[in-house]
Amino acid sequence: MSIRLRLTLWYVSLLAIILITFSGALYAVLSLSLFTEVDRSLESRANEVSNSLSTTLEVQTEPRVFILRGGRLTLPTADAFSTPGVFVQITTLDGVAITRSENLGAQTLAVSSSALSQVSNGESIFSSMTRDRAPLRMFVVPLTVRGQVIAAVVVAESLQPVSDTLRQLAVLLVGGILVALILASAVGFVLAGTALAPIDRITQTAKSIANSNDLASRIEEKNKNDEVGRLAATFNEMLGRIEELFRAQQRFVADVSHELRSPLTAIRGNLDLLRRGAIDNIEERQTALAAVDSEASRMQRLVVDLLLLAQADAGVEIHKQIVELDTLLLDVYRQVRLTAPSVKVILGGEDQIQVAGDPDRLKQLFLNLMDNAVKYTPTGGQVTLSFGHDDNGDCAQVSVSDTGVGIPEQDLPKVFDRFYRVDKARSREKGGTGLGLSIAKWIVDQHGGKIDVASQLGKGTTFTVCLPLVKQNGTT
Repeated sequence: MSIRLRLTLWYVSLLAIILITFSGALYAVLSLSLFTEVDRSLESRANEVSNSLSTTLEVQTEPRVFILRGGRLTLPTADAFSTPGVFVQITTLDGVAITRSENLGAQTLAVSSSALSQVSNGESIFSSMTRDRAPLRMFVVPLTVRGQVIAAVVVAESLQPVSDTLRQLAVLLVGGILVALILASAVGFVLAGTALAPIDRITQTAKSIANSNDLASRIEEKNKNDEVGRLAATFNEMLGRIEELFRAQQRFVADVSHELRSPLTAIRGNLDLLRRGAIDNIEERQTALAAVDSEASRMQRLVVDLLLLAQADAGVEIHKQIVELDTLLLDVYRQVRLTAPSVKVILGGEDQIQVAGDPDRLKQLFLNLMDNAVKYTPTGGQVTLSFGHDDNGDCAQVSVSDTGVGIPEQDLPKVFDRFYRVDKARSREKGGTGLGLSIAKWIVDQHGGKIDVASQLGKGTTFTVCLPLVKQNGTT
């Protein structure tokens, strides 16, 4: 079942419940009001007749005997407009009708013996009866003279007008509900279709993108202020992100293929020469083997870096512990100074600092930055490692500065991209894989820090890393 049909059914069902509830309540209230009005009218007329006859019989010496002997009783004149369908009858306590209103004609109102028994005790009662298939509402009140009940005043009114009114109301309500539900179904179906049309367009666009692999397509955003407009905008943002990731993946695959093809070509070329015996000189043979070993080592470093980045993309979390960062950085400083004799490696500012992190990853981070600085600093240049607290005292600040060739300003935003090199030829000659800074940024991100770079051509480059400090309670 489609959403459009479900929305229409929910809307019509809710409207049906509301209309049925309202109609039932209206019918019940009106029915109660009409029957109450009938009872009130009967009671008023009965009391009027009883009071009038009581006054008339007061002058009789024996009012009961007067009635039993057939004494003539005159009913008080009623307002023909206010009580047009009210019937009046005077009945003895034995059930004999002695006087009745003209509108009864030859008919009489039958009163049950149990009702007459209650009336003889001074009680007034309501009852209902059917006469000639017409429902009647009847009120019986005692006719009391000098404290003695001598007869019963019976007042009745036909309920046919009330029944007809209620029947007409029921027909109107049922018909109105059916017409309203039919109209609501048609209007609801149209409105639901109109409301869901943008979602259908989104579906069609998504389907066309899936079929054509055209990630550059976007959904038309007619109104960004409503829910559907925000959905379209979010979907377009998602498409943009997917397109960006897809392009990055394509570039990544191409870069990996290119990076692996170069050492493989060199290795295969040298091995081919050695296999064919084309190299007779021992020194040349050693040179070829050294080249194979160098290219194999570069491939190994590349594979290790790629594996680390694959783990990063898979969401592998690092295990943190309290790390004495100053001790770790001093170890990095000593290691780099021993392996870089052509460059002067010095310590700048230093301070005791603790961070929460993975010591192996942190060491890899700063070795990458130091190794990168040494590679791009000419002989006789200087690399400076500094660490301490930032100005606000909220994080550990580590900077690696060099006096190397520098990075062009337009390339600074791209230096952390995978396989990005400012000078690709020179980077490969120095044995770089183009992944060191990408790995460094991932490590910094995993530690909740940030890394920045500042550089000037011909003057050098500075990488600055900020990591959250461990506070006295052990939190960062």
